[in-house]
Amino acid sequence: MDRVGLWINRSKPEAITLAEHLTPWFQERGWEVYTDWEEIIAQKVNFLISLGGDGTLLEASREAAPYALPVLGVNLGRLGFLCEIERNEVFDALTKIIDHDYTIQERLMLTVTVTGLDQGIDTLYVLNDVVFLREPSGAMITLQANLSGEPSVRYPSDGLIVSTPTGSTAYALSAGGPILSPNVEAILITPLAAHSLSARPMVLSAKEKIDIFLARGEECIVNFDGYHRMLMKQGQIFHIERAPIAALLIRLGKRSFHHVVREKLKDRWHE
Repeated sequence: MDRVGLWINRSKPEAITLAEHLTPWFQERGWEVYTDWEEIIAQKVNFLISLGGDGTLLEASREAAPYALPVLGVNLGRLGFLCEIERNEVFDALTKIIDHDYTIQERLMLTVTVTGLDQGIDTLYVLNDVVFLREPSGAMITLQANLSGEPSVRYPSDGLIVSTPTGSTAYALSAGGPILSPNVEAILITPLAAHSLSARPMVLSAKEKIDIFLARGEECIVNFDGYHRMLMKQGQIFHIERAPIAALLIRLGKRSFHHVVREKLKDRWHE
């Protein structure tokens, strides 16, 4: 029996409505449909459909990655850099997938662990970025980045973004970082409002191990893909490196990455 899981952004009425239409569509074709995460994993579904926007797809892909579960993103949001299809393309796209007319693209992920001050966290998986931000009412901070165990660069700034190629079109893009193709195996470091002309974005090999800590300042905020947040304090070290797993995104070959970049950023390009 073929099985499919639905990851629904329940804050979007359109996502709930679409899920209600997808369920009978699949059932008429002999598929079982699951919406509860525990059942989705227990039943070992063929693939997962994310109904929402890029944020919903990030969440779904991050949760699905440890189970090597491919995800199809349906864009019901505003921008939709990551989602493969729009609302009006859903049923044509699903017909192709049922006919096995698709590919699976691996997206590099990061792992983050924290040491120091006798405190630690379990390993967190990140698909987009790890963002270090000074407190809104706080003074400028200086973040030290050591690469593969060697003291490398200091960033006196309002913060720092460590991102994957997937995350290069998110916050890092707004901060002036380069756009990286998802096929590039690299990690990007982008400073936020740097207070030094020499503080520039860096594109690193995905083999690099990055240690981030506060060289100046008492604490700063750290966000992980926007889903987890904590305070970084003096004496703590955030260890960031390539994850041993990858996010799996279903691609239909309809739009290349370069087409998506041009389409989504067309208001910024000079024709």
